[in-house]
Parts: sequence; structure tokens; C-alpha cells
Amino acid sequence: MKAKYIILPLLCICMTAAAQDSIDTHHHDEDSTDVFFLHLNLNEVTVTGVTGDVKLKHSTTPVSVVRPQELRATAASNVIDAISHQPGISQLTTGSSISKPIIRGLGYNRVVVISEGVRQEGQQWGDEHGVEVDGNAVNSVEILKGPTSLMYGSDAMAGVVILHSQPTLAEGELHGNAVAEHQTNNGLFGYSLSMEGNKKGLVWSARYSDKAAHAYRNRFDGYVPGSQFRENAAKIMTGISRYWGSSHVTWTAYRLTPGIIEGERDPETGQLEHEEEWTGRHYSATLPFQKVRHHKLVWDNSLNLSLGCLKALVGYQQNRRQEFEESIEECGLSFRLHTLTYDLRYISNELNGWKLAVGMGGMLQQSANMGEEFLIPDYHLFDAGLFATASKTFAERWTVNGGIRYDYRQLQGDELEDDGKQRFANFSRQFYAPTGSVGAVYNVNDHFNVRFNVARGFRTPNISELASNGVHEGSVRYELGDSQLKSEYSLQADFGIDLTSRYLSAQVALFANRIDNYIFTHRLPYEIESGYLTYAYTQGDARLMGFEAGFDFHPVHSLHLANTFSYVDARLLRQPDETKFLPFTPAPRLNSELKWELMHHSHSTVTPHSTHEYWHTHTRRGLSLNNVVLTAGIEHYLKQNHVYLADDTETPTPSYTLLNVSGATDLQFNGRKVAELYVIASNLLDCAYQNHLSRLKYADIDCLTGRRGVYNMGRNITFKLVMSIGEE
Repeated sequence: MKAKYIILPLLCICMTAAAQDSIDTHHHDEDSTDVFFLHLNLNEVTVTGVTGDVKLKHSTTPVSVVRPQELRATAASNVIDAISHQPGISQLTTGSSISKPIIRGLGYNRVVVISEGVRQEGQQWGDEHGVEVDGNAVNSVEILKGPTSLMYGSDAMAGVVILHSQPTLAEGELHGNAVAEHQTNNGLFGYSLSMEGNKKGLVWSARYSDKAAHAYRNRFDGYVPGSQFRENAAKIMTGISRYWGSSHVTWTAYRLTPGIIEGERDPETGQLEHEEEWTGRHYSATLPFQKVRHHKLVWDNSLNLSLGCLKALVGYQQNRRQEFEESIEECGLSFRLHTLTYDLRYISNELNGWKLAVGMGGMLQQSANMGEEFLIPDYHLFDAGLFATASKTFAERWTVNGGIRYDYRQLQGDELEDDGKQRFANFSRQFYAPTGSVGAVYNVNDHFNVRFNVARGFRTPNISELASNGVHEGSVRYELGDSQLKSEYSLQADFGIDLTSRYLSAQVALFANRIDNYIFTHRLPYEIESGYLTYAYTQGDARLMGFEAGFDFHPVHSLHLANTFSYVDARLLRQPDETKFLPFTPAPRLNSELKWELMHHSHSTVTPHSTHEYWHTHTRRGLSLNNVVLTAGIEHYLKQNHVYLADDTETPTPSYTLLNVSGATDLQFNGRKVAELYVIASNLLDCAYQNHLSRLKYADIDCLTGRRGVYNMGRNITFKLVMSIGEE
């Protein structure tokens, strides 16, 4: 599909809406839950992922914001699953419990995830290693697309996912929250309990979450053995917030026990193999399975100065990942990773349109093998970087920004002998590079913006790419690294336009990205260890181009029609047809959603002339509904035939369409909100499909039907109740 066939009609619609906007004036209540109000004030949203607090209309790079209510109204098994419907965002999945973020076709160590103010460091190099964060503890999300290495260092080549916690409360407030959730397909039961308060500047919060799910099912595979999981998490924060600034200490603990989906089939029946005692509705872990534990301690300080703000963060993380194959008592693979991160930055207040930021940051890492099997060596990593950025606003219309950064990283792998043979050799690599960015945004008027940005990104090879040599049970394959791999360098240009008017908002964001020394895996035509396909890391020059386009139409106050389209074309340069496309590139995707707000309570004193206005002007006694929203949407994935064909590394994925419907309402008692209720039906028509980024797509072939791999989850209905205490 050509970009111009999407972009040109959208531009015409935008200009028509802008002209109409100047004729009439529409009055509405400024209620934060009003979808019309949120739509109209999109440009005024403040984002923090760029240098300090910046209004969205002044950001030169594309930023997606996922608000708290959007997160609560989404059916998901983890936080990455919850944001994967955003334009340009996808997820690489292993069943329903493990998701990795993909931004514009790039993932793994090319995406930085920020949680509790520091970069989340687990084993993100692995295919089946997800993000170890409790989704219930995430209040909102910012997604920065494109190289953002200036603020976040190496690895932010594709972008950054910032997971924001609940803001601290105002003086004297005390709030509690309880969430209960059930999903019908995999029998998921989950709950989360939290309390938080602020007494004379002493702030604190505590949360505990727990969820468990049995195997999911679909029309072709029935129940999928190994897809059950158990997750629990805890968080405690305490500190002080005063006029001079704040100092907070946060501790989090996360534990996930997912099964390993091998996808092996009975050679006679074609059915997925499982233990004789196994049933699809079994919640306990069965061999093989993983145990993931992640602990984090963060000290976050902010000092308000006369001319700006000084921020200092120090974080310690310990990640422990184990794979159990033969016994629940003894693990095979076992990794333990210690990470110390530090970040110091000064952000100036705006003065005569200028805003400056300087800082430094980095991390120390030490990893050790604790099991009986080995995939990567023990390693030590040192990372440091310096940056400076500046932005200037001219005549309230032009905003120009730019910056530079310099990074240094040293990675050392240790020698290891296994059964008298050398599995890993000693090696030491050093990487360093300058990066930079420059961009501008022109606010044509209060509703129409034009953006442009050019940035150079940088990423060093990770330990798996450099040194892996062994069976990875979670990936069900043998992996080979290459210690001579070079750093990746990218040069990306972004161009975007967006319009927000009374009845319509529309956005188009185009990008072109050239990456030198792009690192990827490809399948080898032989097996090093019997029963495991062999994959090796290699690299080549790549080019990615694409766009996100969307429009959000409000013909009347209560009706909301949104459409977005995401497309990425990712190719290796100077390659024959069978190897010219980058593997694991997301399929083109169209999302369409129709939302209808049936009633919305307001304190308006206008005399009611209709049933709708009656709900605006009367307070119901007893239990009543408010802010009732009905939603119907489709996700249409086009065929992905741009695949890496050599040695059967990838296969094309056919198109499919998913129908989703949902309902949401506030529950009120005597006019006071006491809870929110959500009912969400995903894949309502029970479509049997495989997402192109599902790793289970390449499992065994069903000998009876000829279908290869395991299919994604079938119809699933989610019930979610969110209860609060202390809210007005």
C-alpha cells in the first residue's frame, strides 16, 4: 500500500475541518473524562519524556500518550500488551504472558523501557524475556518514537517506553484502590490492592498484585500446554515532597512463573503434546517452565532551584531467571544480573523562550551463570554518557531544539569450560560514539502543527549477540553469537503534521531510517544439537521506511470514530530476493474504533430538554450509572509477505481481522463515584489466527491439517472492577 493513498485524503479532510472550525463555536464541559474534551485539548497535553515538561504541540519527535483510563479500559495480560494497539507499536509475543515492545519494526535492546524513573534492565536480549513490571502499578505511558539516545543513551535507537507511576497526592489526601479482573479464555483471576497518602509532606504508597491463568485456547489447537502463568508483585514508596523539591525511595518486587510452550505435536494425532495428568484448566506450573524474579530499589531526588531543577536518580536492580526442564527442583539455565544505574541532570526553567538541559548517566552490570547449562558467559559491563540539549521558542509559533551526546561502553566476557571443552573464551570490547539530534515544530495555529526532526542513533551489540553458544530452552533453539560484531549506527528523519479541531483530529507521521551494521538472527541449515534448530547472529546494512496515519472524528458530542494505520517496510540493502527483508517486521495494521458515550454527568444548570440532558442535570439517588461508554472496533492485519526466506527463517503470514467490543461505566452511589466497571470482548468472532510477531508461529506442523505452529488466543471476555476510596 502506497503512503500517498493514505496521506493525501487525510490532508484534504484536515483542511476542510480547519476551515469549518473557524465558523462555529462549540461549548462543552471541561470534564477530564469527557472524550470530546480530551480530543479537543490534545495539543495541551504535557509530556515528560523529552527534556523536562513540554506540551505535545512543542515536541519535534512523535510521542504517543496512553492515559490512565485507556489503560484501565484495555484487556491485556501485561503492560506491553496493553499499549501494543498504539500507532507504530507492536509486540513480540510468546503466548499470553510474555510480550516485548516493538517500535516501528525495531525491538529487543533497541527499545529502552523506563520504570520508576530508571531504565528497566532484565534479560531483554532474549526472545521470550518480557518486561518485569506490574501493569497495575502503571498509571500512564509515554512512547517516544525514533532515536532518543540524547536523554537515554545507547539502546534507545528505536525509542523509549516510559511507564509512569501514580503521581504523589496533594497535602492531606488519603486514597485507596482495589482492582479485580477475570478473563474467560484462560481463566485469569487477578487483583491489586493499594493505599497512598500525604501527611504534611510525608508521602507514601503501597501496592500488592496477584494474578494466575491456566492455558489459553483457540479453535485450532484447543488448550495450549505451557501457556499458563502466575504473576505477583509488590511495591512500597516513601519520601518527602516539599516546596524545595522531593526525595523518594521506591522498592519493587516482581515474580513471574510462565510455562514454556514447546509446541510439540503427537506424530499420529497432530495434537499438542502434554503430560498425561495435564488438563487445560490447570493453574500450576508443569515442566518445562521458567521462574523470573526482579527486585528494584530506586532513590529519586529533585531539587527546585531559582533557575531550574536538579534531578538525581540512583537505582539498583537484581534480575534472576531460571528454566526448569527435567525437574522442578533443579534448573537448567539460570542467570543472575546485578545492575546499578545512575542519572544526574539539570533542566533550566524557560527564559526568553530558551530551555537548556545537561546531564550524565550510565550503568554498571555484572551477570553470572548459576545453573547447569549455559547460553551466555558471565560478563561485566560499564556504561557512561554525557549530554546537552537546548530548545528555543520563537514568536509562539516556532520551536527549535537540538543536542549532542557522547557514550562509552565496555563489555567483558569471561572464559568458561563445560565438560572439559571451552564453551566461552575471554573477550573484551569497547564501544564509543557521539550522537546528535536537531528538529523543529511550527505551530501554524492553535490546532495545526508541522514537525521535522533528524537524529543519529547508536547501539552496541549485547552479550547474546556477541557470545551466545548453547541451547535456549525458552526459545527452543540453539543460538550462536559473533564476538566481532560492530556497533549499529542509525540516521533517521521524521516528518509529521497533526491537526486538532472541534470535530476532527488527524495525524500523519512519516519516517525514514538507515541503519549501518544492523544485527539480526538467521537460521542455519544444520543442527548443532539434535532436536534444536540453529540460529546465528549476523549483520548488514538496513533501511526502514514507513508511517502512521490516523484521524479521530466527532460528528456529535457523544460519538467518537477513530482510525489509525501503521506501516513499516524494512529491508536489508544489496541482498538477493530471499534475504532482502528484515525478519520479524510487523504486518501493516488498520485499527478502527467507534465509541458512543451514552450519558455524562455534569453540574450544568441548563434546563433539560432531552433524556440526554436529564442525565446532565439530575443526581440519582442510590446506585446509578454514569459515563456509560460503548465501543466497537476492528483490528485488521494485512498479509505480511515481506519476509526473510533464506533457510526457512520466516514464512509469510496471511491477513486476518479481529472484532472487539466493550462497555464501561462509572458506578455511583447517591451521586458519588465508587467504582468503574469494564466488560471487554476481544476477538469476539473467535478468529483462529497467527500474529506475524508470535514466536509460536514456527512450532511443529500438525500432520493431519498441515498447519504449522501454535495459534493465538481465541475469544476472550474480560471483566474488570476498579474500586476507589477517598476520591471526590
